[in-house]
This record gives sequence, structure tokens and C-alpha cells, in this order.
Amino acid sequence: MVQLPKVNDLGFFEIRLESIGGLGANLAGKMLAEAGVVGAGMNGVSFSSYGSEKKGSPVKAHIRFCDLNTPIRDTSPVERPHVVGVFHEALAKTINVTSGIYEHSTVLVNSAKSPEELKSSMKMMAGTIAVVDATSIALDEKNRVNMAMLGALFRMCDFLDPEIMKDVIEKSLGKKYPQAVHSAIMTFERGYSEVKFMHFPLAQGVEMPQFVRSDISALGYETQTIGGTIISAGSTFLKNLSISRSGHLPHFKAEDCIHCAQCDTVCPDLCFVWDELPDKKGRPQMFLQGIDYQYCKGCLKCVEACPTTALSGEREEEGYAESHSVRQHLDLVTQV
Repeated sequence: MVQLPKVNDLGFFEIRLESIGGLGANLAGKMLAEAGVVGAGMNGVSFSSYGSEKKGSPVKAHIRFCDLNTPIRDTSPVERPHVVGVFHEALAKTINVTSGIYEHSTVLVNSAKSPEELKSSMKMMAGTIAVVDATSIALDEKNRVNMAMLGALFRMCDFLDPEIMKDVIEKSLGKKYPQAVHSAIMTFERGYSEVKFMHFPLAQGVEMPQFVRSDISALGYETQTIGGTIISAGSTFLKNLSISRSGHLPHFKAEDCIHCAQCDTVCPDLCFVWDELPDKKGRPQMFLQGIDYQYCKGCLKCVEACPTTALSGEREEEGYAESHSVRQHLDLVTQV
């Protein structure tokens, strides 16, 4: 019988996947649970929680494993995970992806950064940080991020057999997408072999943060805004869509732009910044100044519509959006 490395008071080994819609975390959770039940002979369950079913919206997948003698009657979200898989590094900007972890928990992050940098950015006090550049692997192998993340998760969960997972991949994709099976297995194997680990022990005299359930609001009668106002609604200028980007970003070359506005016509989020300036004959014309990357979710529809080489789809690099962003003219909006 397979021995689980750690379990909670109910006998469960729990995994939580933090992702955005479109990266395949829901399917990854189902495949992970199937591999544990079929391959390792354990009890297991997988389910997801998400808001609107659209690309870019936050998604959580929850997986529980236990031995065959332990019944699973708990289908509440995983609050105290032994393993966390963060499919999109930028999620840490707006969501506490490490909430509820133990000092011995493992946090897997899809990133090109070092574990030391991630420990600082995610404000982790202790635990093991695992890093795999799943986005680069997926782009190289022309497959999905979830396959690379699954490979890395199997490396962390040594009670699971990676060979069983390959059978699950073939079973899940073989009928509808037989052409994707080979690349999916290659992506899985690279995620398994290329993940890197670093453990950070809890400093002497320091305690882990007190656990607070996610369904308990931080706002009460003393701390909520006047009238219960939602100050960062999705329809306001404060909305930041950067966490929706999944690896690509449009680059703008002003010298190649003919200001035809084809990009602005197809852009779903009004990212392009224009200004009225005189042309060569002194007539007022609208000229494209750049892109406000705060509102860009990396769909690259603008690149497809551009008739010149002014726009190109490139792999997103750390800090590029911040240093090349041109802010929208919101003169009539009070800046907060």
C-alpha cells in the first residue's frame, strides 16, 4: 500500500492549484486525482472553484488523497494545503496564493525566477519552493502549461507513479486530440526533470502566520468602506488585467506604425493610447502613442490585425510592461 508523506487530522494529503482560466488547472486536477486512484490505489477526489468561465479569471483546483480505509466526506475547498501549484506567477500580486500553508508545505511556481526571489515576492516565511518554467516548456513543445506543471507535481509527490500519468494523458487526449499526445508527454517529462527545489526552514523564535479561513471577510463594521463601496470593481479604471496574460505580450514599434487603428478596432480592452497631433501638413490627426499594459491581457488580436510590422507578439519578460507602458489619458477621473 502506498504511504502518504503527510496527512492532516482527517487523514487527507491535500493539494491546491492556483491558476487562471485557460491554463488547464481544472483538467490537471482531475488527471492528478485519477493517477492517484488508479495508479496508487488510494482514495481521491478532485473539484474546482471559479467565477466566470472565461480565459483569465482566477481558478482553484482542489485535490485530496487518503488511504482506502479513510472515507472522503469533505468537499470543502482546500484551506491547509501540503502542496500548492501556482500556474501563473502574477497571481501573487492580487491573491494570497500561499494562504494556509504549513512550515513543511511545498509551493510549486511556474516562473523563471530563483526560489530566493519568489520567497520574497510571495512573502513566504518557511517551506519548500519548487520552480519550473512551465510556460517556456509549453511554448517549446507546442503544448499546454498544465502538462509541465503536472510533471513537476509528480516529482514532488513521490507516492505517484509518472508512468501511470502517461497512460492517463493518452487516455484523456487520445480520442479527441491524438496529435497532441506525444507533445503532452514530452511536456510532462520536461516538467518532471527540470523542476528545481529549495527548502527554507522557519527562523528560530518565529511562528507561521495564524491561519484564517478564506470565507471569513477581512471587512467588518469597523473596517469596511463607507456604504460598502466596491472601490476596485471590474469595470473601473483601477482594474489590472496583467494577471490574465499567459506568456505573450504585443510589442509596439512606433516607426513602423501607419496609425490605421486596426489594432484599436479589435482590442477588447481599449489598451491603445492615442493623441491628437498635427500631421505633416498641419492638419489635426490621431496618432498612436503606445499601449497601456495595465489593461492588456495578451490576447494578441492586435498583432493579427496589424497590416505592418508595428505590432509583434513576443514572450513577456519581467519588467517590460512596466517600462514600456503608455498610460491612458484619464483627465476626468480622480486618481486613487
